Amino acid sequence: MRHTEFWARLDHALGKAYSRTWAELTVVRDLDGRTTKEALDAGVPPKQVWAAVWRQLELPESER
Repeated sequence: MRHTEFWARLDHALGKAYSRTWAELTVVRDLDGRTTKEALDAGVPPKQVWAAVWRQLELPESER
């Protein structure tokens, strides 16, 4: 997964207006206490970050 696909999925899940703010402010438990943005900036693969976001948001299987 590329970063562009990650952001498109997050935009779809949360809405484009809110997704960036959520990514900067919300700590995701499965990302070692980091926010989504911090994890991506640290080099965590977008696919791994999305899996953690998917679990945190309890999204449907179809969005996995």
